[in-house]
Amino acid sequence: MHYYNIQNDMKKITIAIDGFSSCGKSTMAKDLAREIGYIYIDSGAMYRAVTLYCLRHGLFHGDEVDTDHLKTALPHLNISFKLNPETGRPQTYLDGALVEDDIRTLAVSSKVSIVAALDFVREAMVSLQQQMGREKGIVMDGRDIGTTVFPDAELKIFVTASPEIRARRRYDELQAKGEEGSYEEILENVKERDRIDTSRTVSPLRKADDAIELDNSHMTISEQKEWLATQFRKAAGAE
Repeated sequence: MHYYNIQNDMKKITIAIDGFSSCGKSTMAKDLAREIGYIYIDSGAMYRAVTLYCLRHGLFHGDEVDTDHLKTALPHLNISFKLNPETGRPQTYLDGALVEDDIRTLAVSSKVSIVAALDFVREAMVSLQQQMGREKGIVMDGRDIGTTVFPDAELKIFVTASPEIRARRRYDELQAKGEEGSYEEILENVKERDRIDTSRTVSPLRKADDAIELDNSHMTISEQKEWLATQFRKAAGAE
């Protein structure tokens, strides 16, 4: 079902969707982009790809990262997105290899906030994201899109839900993939990521002053789509 009445004379805008981990931001942003014919960019996948590189190359020592090695390697990492022809959704590639499933594991989830807090990593990713969004007509989700990457975005949405509901969603997602993971462990991971994301020095997670908050704790997918459609039409000048 399509909730979007797209008019040819509507201006192209930039849509920034920020919020806490496991709020369903990426699914929401992907679906929205597909409905309105915009390009979707998963900024979180970019940080996850860097984290995967660190894990594969033994750069973690506890919760510390070998920053010297990563600083040297980062300019040479190739992170890209290609559409899956079957699903119509973009998938993440690292140095030419498909890593979409690899970056969604709990191992990556438990370390990604540490990598994302590194100032030189954020600078590199933000620069790349801004290049990708130069032409507008994009939907990007992450932690600092409306505050740092695209502070002038015409539509900013900040998504939130309770930690318990977010942990349950993540647990159900892993179960559906046949992957291991306890609800309690995931809940602790969600809370720890919230703590790191909101307290880091560089581009902390926060709601932009002009962002519209969406608490989707108890919303259905259909209700969320209708809500998004209304916000998009207003921002793009359709109503």
